[in-house]
Amino acid sequence: MKIFLSAVILLCTAILLCGCEKSAASVSQAEYSFTDDLGYEVGLSTPQNVAVCSGSLAEIWLLAGGELRAVTADAYDDHLYEVPEGTVNIGKMKSPSVEQMISLGVDFAVLSSEIAEHTSLRGTLEKAGIRTAFFCADSFDEYLSVLKTFTDITGRSDLYEKNGTEVRKQINGVIDSVSGRERKTVLCLRSSSMAVHAKDSTSLTGAMLKDLGCINIADGGSLADNLSLEAIVKQDPDFIFVTFMGADEEKARQVLDDTLMKNPAWAELSAVKNGRFVILPKALFHYKPNAKWGDAYQQLADILYAE
Repeated sequence: MKIFLSAVILLCTAILLCGCEKSAASVSQAEYSFTDDLGYEVGLSTPQNVAVCSGSLAEIWLLAGGELRAVTADAYDDHLYEVPEGTVNIGKMKSPSVEQMISLGVDFAVLSSEIAEHTSLRGTLEKAGIRTAFFCADSFDEYLSVLKTFTDITGRSDLYEKNGTEVRKQINGVIDSVSGRERKTVLCLRSSSMAVHAKDSTSLTGAMLKDLGCINIADGGSLADNLSLEAIVKQDPDFIFVTFMGADEEKARQVLDDTLMKNPAWAELSAVKNGRFVILPKALFHYKPNAKWGDAYQQLADILYAE
């Protein structure tokens, strides 16, 4: 009788364990569904081999607790993070290698919704069995949205709190600290090896300056489309901020010099005479600051309202 009871107990235990295993398996196989920034409905099981075709998006994936199988070459530029050892470089951001992604067994590819070369790859990747999703994170709110999606995929809500909610609190604190202060007029410039452009309040730095109460002289006018030193002199902003883009920063500096700074009128601008012509670091103001958004806001506030 004892032997019979023992056998029954063992059998019940085995059935129970089997049921638990099946339950766990069903959870792991369940799809997480979301809508990406191009409006595509994406159903995704927990990905095992992830390729991210943008350095900034790769950082958000890491901040969400994700692991990387492959990234594009721009991820190795001057970002605020290091690419994990063993991650495969699959080529330039605008031309990631589909062949490499397939050979690496990539099952989920994260791409930019703003790069035409990325959006054109969707059909090819999906036919190869690689699920795709497209994102944009040009503003803090967009960053939060992408981080939320990524942490939902990884199951790391704690990292959304750390790298999202807490950063939001930091930003709000910075904005509150300058509330009611004198509004500054600003000009944001972005210089590459090809040209210099004025950026309005929809740009990365411009949006932060707007949140800090600044008036951007490129808003609502032709300056963003047609850079004119005459127009800059006429409006004479309190501050001029510049970021350099591209691999050849020296060339970008030379283009800025040739376009604006060599003109004698440049030296007569109030921002130049008062030491308020500021070169901003690429890591925070050209690349997306991501978890360092709060630090970027604080740095701008310190410059604008230095005692």
